[in-house]
Amino acid sequence: MATSSACADNIVLIGFMGAGKSSVGRELARRTGRFFLDADALIETAQGEAIHAIFDERGEEYFRELERESARWMAECVRGSIISTGGGMPTVVERLRDIGTVVYLQLPFEKILRRISADERSKRPLFHNAAETKRLYAERQSIYEKQAHITIDADRPVEAIVEEIIQKLSAS
Repeated sequence: MATSSACADNIVLIGFMGAGKSSVGRELARRTGRFFLDADALIETAQGEAIHAIFDERGEEYFRELERESARWMAECVRGSIISTGGGMPTVVERLRDIGTVVYLQLPFEKILRRISADERSKRPLFHNAAETKRLYAERQSIYEKQAHITIDADRPVEAIVEEIIQKLSAS
């Protein structure tokens, strides 16, 4: 896959909350000359409210339907972009590969806890109970692995992660 083509296939970043999808996505977009699209920000913009407010007011199932709708739109309309998904999107969108090359940013749960401040955790609806969040993390690992074309160790600096993604995409 040519990484500089503006109309090349999308690269879809998946992984648990705090794995670095947005940071890696922005840098990968910069390095490859692509646009960066954050699926959660897309939903927030379309709904006119924050994710936590959507969860609080309308519930998780409503939010998951918004994720499915945004995935359908991305599969049909978005090309040549880096897309950062929400951590749960791979659990409700079975065919992320229809959107682009799926890259799983894998990071141990303990590292995720260190990366996300208590203040940031309070803003994430599924991070209010640490034991439940760890169970959710374990449950999602096999889903992420199944969805991914490429798995990347995300326990490194962003630049090293991006470099490995570019190398692996060039080799495929």
